Amino acid sequence: MNIFESAKNVREIHFDSISVGDEANFQVKITAEMIEQYAAISTDVNPIHLIDDFAKESIFGERIAHGMLICSFISAVLGTKLPGKNTIYLSQEVSFKAPVKINDTITVTVKVLKKRDDKKLLTLETNVYNQENVLVVEGTALVKKLT
Repeated sequence: MNIFESAKNVREIHFDSISVGDEANFQVKITAEMIEQYAAISTDVNPIHLIDDFAKESIFGERIAHGMLICSFISAVLGTKLPGKNTIYLSQEVSFKAPVKINDTITVTVKVLKKRDDKKLLTLETNVYNQENVLVVEGTALVKKLT
């Protein structure tokens, strides 16, 4: 299935069906290819992300993923799982807690913290953990549900 077919199959969750405490998760393995593709698209070619010899001399000792690449997976959860289709991303606060390295498997967790019925707004906890359950990104998002 291509990305356009996938987009057609995103499920609809109506605002009235969402409750405080609802959660959704998404897991993905971060590859060198993903980092390189993100660098090409974003034009963020900081050598800490791309050049092994440079990264070896850094505080991390190896290449790390772009923070915003990792945050893009938060957007994936918001747009496809919770709240899903017909969601408008209004704002995002993030704090980078630990590096994500090549071959790390991250889990994005989204949890509904607040619901404002009159404006169809949701405040969501948007945290990302690595395979060792270390918090790598801590955040909060505000979204509007159109349906």
